[in-house]
Amino acid sequence: MERSTALLLFIALVKISSCCLDPPSAYRFTGAVCRLTYPAAVVLNEKTTEVIQAAFQHAKYPSVEGERSIGFGTVKYGFHNLEIHNLSIGKSEFELKENEGIGISISNVSAVFKGTINYGYGSWLLSLKQSLDFEVESQIDLVVNPKLYCGKGRVAADTSDCYLTFHKLKLHLQGDREPGWMKRMFTDIVTFTVKLVVKSQICKEINNVANILADFIQEQAEQFISDGNIGVDISVTSSPIIKSNYIESYHKGLVTFNNVTSDLNTSVFNPSQLTENRMLYFWISDGLLDPIMGAAHHDGRFIRNINGTELTDLFQRELSSARPAFLSKWLSSEGPMLKVRSVSVPHLRTTTEGTSVRAVAGVKLLLDSQDVPVLYFETDVTVVVNASYADKKLILKATAERISIEKVSTSEGATEVADSLRVYLQETVEKMGIPKVVSYLEPELTALMDEQGLNLFDIISPEVLPQDGYVVVQLDFGFPQHLLVEFLKRTLD
Repeated sequence: MERSTALLLFIALVKISSCCLDPPSAYRFTGAVCRLTYPAAVVLNEKTTEVIQAAFQHAKYPSVEGERSIGFGTVKYGFHNLEIHNLSIGKSEFELKENEGIGISISNVSAVFKGTINYGYGSWLLSLKQSLDFEVESQIDLVVNPKLYCGKGRVAADTSDCYLTFHKLKLHLQGDREPGWMKRMFTDIVTFTVKLVVKSQICKEINNVANILADFIQEQAEQFISDGNIGVDISVTSSPIIKSNYIESYHKGLVTFNNVTSDLNTSVFNPSQLTENRMLYFWISDGLLDPIMGAAHHDGRFIRNINGTELTDLFQRELSSARPAFLSKWLSSEGPMLKVRSVSVPHLRTTTEGTSVRAVAGVKLLLDSQDVPVLYFETDVTVVVNASYADKKLILKATAERISIEKVSTSEGATEVADSLRVYLQETVEKMGIPKVVSYLEPELTALMDEQGLNLFDIISPEVLPQDGYVVVQLDFGFPQHLLVEFLKRTLD
């Protein structure tokens, strides 16, 4: 009993610890990998200034109060309603620091900070209280060195290594009508305070925006590969790694359907399976793709009714096998309908030749107003599928590898009729059935991807490369402005 308890505890600890392991240990629990190379980081860096600008504008600058002794009295002061105006940002540069983080330098940030000073001066000679507006012209350089880590199952950013250098900080009091001694005093106080407050709040807001952006991107990715009752957990299995030429993150890729989650602990991932020639790589394991097929089956997605002119047109194709006369009679009768569905869970396996999918489909031919089919058969089919994406459309090429016709029954009932029909049905499945299924899948999967916004991305020369036990998708891209706009709206709301 004690040994069993210890074993269960050990298994539980492995499950928990597998959420954030060191990369080599995490590989076997990894169902999906994303590698973003240096050229992609260049494209993303072009948008960095907009994100930094949002951080400056969205930062909340707190009121500050203090006092200072001068001469024979004390000045008590408070800064309120500090706001930023006329913000402009110069160029942004970055560097991937291997095994450390990302270095980002933003130069020539010009801004005007406006606010109000409330102050009171008291001495044995003089007592006064006053409020006046002020402006501070500034020119700042910003250096941030984000570190990526595994936080609560997601990629998170730590930007605490954040520095602001003020090259210009010039105070303007309201109308510059105040006495010289007051302006000199407040120049020191205001410039010191603005430096302190701005640095603190800007660095804090950059950290906030960076993590919101990380969450936003991961939520978009999770939504993209999930639909309806089928969800995919892309929590990270390890902290991302940073090399001089790429950033790579590792994700579980577990499929959830009806509160049941798939399992994956035998992944074949190795970093050597990806190159650095393209901007973006996605590595997807069979351990992710196969459960998606199973979930789609259980969700009733592999069901189709074909009737009317669609059914008539389907059987227009000439085949080498003669169509039985009774089948021609049924197809020309009143209201024939073909009902096709998967009768067992499909399975897939990927090799360098393509993704091999095995499925058993049940096919019924029903005539108008009849519940009992005049024809029923099951077909055990294995096809090799190769996918590509061009002109914002998914293209599938399916080649039959094996077709078996089973459980044939007709209203005719004669065995010899069923045997002659079997040959015809096998050719029908290969030359009509498989292309018909592909003709459904291509637009429906394209529409599903478009629902998630894939058609709004500028995807350049994508390639889908099947390998043994996994698929690599590699591409170049242009960063979609709409995604950044949506993110910034969400951040500023």
